[in-house]
Amino acid sequence: IKKRFEEPTLPQRLAIPLILQGKNILLEAPVGTGKTEAAILPLLHFILEQRPKPISLLYITPLRALNRDMLERLIWWCNELGIEISVRHGDTSSYERRLQTEFPPQLLITTPETLQAILPGKRIREHLRNVRWVVIDEVHEIADSKRGVQLSLALERLKELCKDFQVIGLSATIGSPEKVARFICPSKPIEIVKAVSPKQIEIRVIHPEPVSKDRRIAEEIFSSKETAARLRAIMELVKKSNSALVFTNTREFAEILASRIKTLNKRFPAAIHHSSLSKQVRIKAERELKEGKIKAIICTSSLQLGIDIGRVDLVLQYMSPRQVTQLIQRVGRSGHGAKRISKGIIITSDEDDIFESAVIARKALNEELEELRFHENSLDVLAHQIVGLALEYGKIDLKKAYEIFKRAYFYRNLSYKEFLEVCEQLRQLGLIFLNSYIKKKRRGFEYYFSQLSTIPSLKQFKIFNILDNSFVGVLDEEFVALHGEIGSSFIVKGETWRILDISEDKVLVEPTIDLEASVPAWEGELIPVPFEVAQEVGRIRKTIAKLLANFSEEEIVERLRSLYPIDESCARKMVEIVKKQVKYGIPDDKTILIENYEDLTIIHACFGSLANEALGRFISALLTARIGSVALRTDPYRIIIKAPGKIDELLKEILLKTNPKLLRTYLELSLTKTNLFEWKFVHVAKRFGAIAKDAEYG
Repeated sequence: IKKRFEEPTLPQRLAIPLILQGKNILLEAPVGTGKTEAAILPLLHFILEQRPKPISLLYITPLRALNRDMLERLIWWCNELGIEISVRHGDTSSYERRLQTEFPPQLLITTPETLQAILPGKRIREHLRNVRWVVIDEVHEIADSKRGVQLSLALERLKELCKDFQVIGLSATIGSPEKVARFICPSKPIEIVKAVSPKQIEIRVIHPEPVSKDRRIAEEIFSSKETAARLRAIMELVKKSNSALVFTNTREFAEILASRIKTLNKRFPAAIHHSSLSKQVRIKAERELKEGKIKAIICTSSLQLGIDIGRVDLVLQYMSPRQVTQLIQRVGRSGHGAKRISKGIIITSDEDDIFESAVIARKALNEELEELRFHENSLDVLAHQIVGLALEYGKIDLKKAYEIFKRAYFYRNLSYKEFLEVCEQLRQLGLIFLNSYIKKKRRGFEYYFSQLSTIPSLKQFKIFNILDNSFVGVLDEEFVALHGEIGSSFIVKGETWRILDISEDKVLVEPTIDLEASVPAWEGELIPVPFEVAQEVGRIRKTIAKLLANFSEEEIVERLRSLYPIDESCARKMVEIVKKQVKYGIPDDKTILIENYEDLTIIHACFGSLANEALGRFISALLTARIGSVALRTDPYRIIIKAPGKIDELLKEILLKTNPKLLRTYLELSLTKTNLFEWKFVHVAKRFGAIAKDAEYG
């Protein structure tokens, strides 16, 4: 231990004694504070002391890249102590898998999906009976997704096999620790250990203003001087740092940013990293940053988790991170080590971005995190696990199976009637035999192993310009499903296009100037801005509007900078936009403002992404029923409707006279007729085995 740590870190001091007492714990700690060792070292001590049969320790991580990184870090400890260690995921060779079965390691690192794959395995299953400790790393990454739901059921299946084990969950700072603790350990006491105090965090929000040389830069990259100013700021900040991560919210922004930087300076020491790039490209970028060959990686959430990339002393966030948790996790990648300061800078673009970033930065510094939203009673995931249980046991009593699954936190409210209905559906699909028991069926094998992942596999559509048949780019299947109506518009690579036709793998388009009603092609990658963030943006607008009546702009700028970690340029922009709008009315946390622009109606509402999406679909459905089809676009602060003719009075009637209690009913009726519903339905049907896994939406 002394070779690796000068002294135990706070997570290690708090967690190790509890683990040695055999307690289940959820350890909340920032990246780079030694929480992996906090979990593993006492368990390696147990293995040395007790010499249990292998596999005694299961280490579950959400990403294969983490497996690779974890293996490198843990191999050192295990070699020093003479403990066998191995990794198992989808890319593990058949030779390695056979070795793991014949000569099982004490410590097996795996993913949630691979755990599903090995539970029914006849030989390795016998080794899994020996599991006494389970560590779940980066638990916050999967807790609020169907991957988390799937893992919760797999843990109950594992518990049934080996009767009991000690659980240690490792997490970044989260907003719902009690619920996450219940997710990983639903039926036994578990302690939540918060180890966050000594690692300091610094966050600034800046708005780079164009200077004279930005005009030249703008010409070189064929962009605006404002974009050039942001690019210059990024390059200057990277040069001043030892090493930096530059986070963007989408793959397209990462590509554009990297491309423009290389256009300006081909030798600029930066690489790019996102999920669409090959494994080799990502590993090379990680290694070169770690070795000091480059100074920065431009990345998406692919580097948000704890992959070891050496010492990073600065995190840049290009545009608003959209959620507090996202910002804290990203900034936490810098200042690796308990005593070092994590430094983050948000580089903002437009006015919405400035307001939103200011709110999120303030909330992050005050640790006001979003509550996680969980999937409860996911019947498609349950169906898959029922078939898995049948494969494990060959035949199992119905009530026994129900009891196993109901132990999982996400299924604590599952009724026996619902459970039987899912079993009956599986019987009708020919995936199980059903009586007073569930019995495996041959068709169940193919279904189970083809549906190990809860993440939908997406194909891509190529975009072609009908005017000259030139290749424009690609759209994900999800985007086409949700927004791909003939006549609708979208933005890709900075240009606006109208859809003329959609075929099996191709989208024909024509150029258009319909920018306001167009949906960015990267929208599906954006996480939603919470209601609370949008509401505070509204409150800031209202505060500035009130202050303008009695105070100078300079005084308001100073006031804003005392409340939010923003530079002077941000504060001035915030005051400027409110001052321009104040005589027309300010949309704030309590005020909705409706404006018209040509054939567009804009409803300004500070309700966040999800509320505005729901409200927009509700309004759109009622308008469509009365006047025919309308185009809809929403963002966290507005709902934009394109309709034939004036709709002011109709909109006023809808907003003021519709009974709010009927909103859910209207939405449920209208959503079944949308592409969104069909898209979700197809994926749930695939998970159930009702349609083929390779079936395409359309």
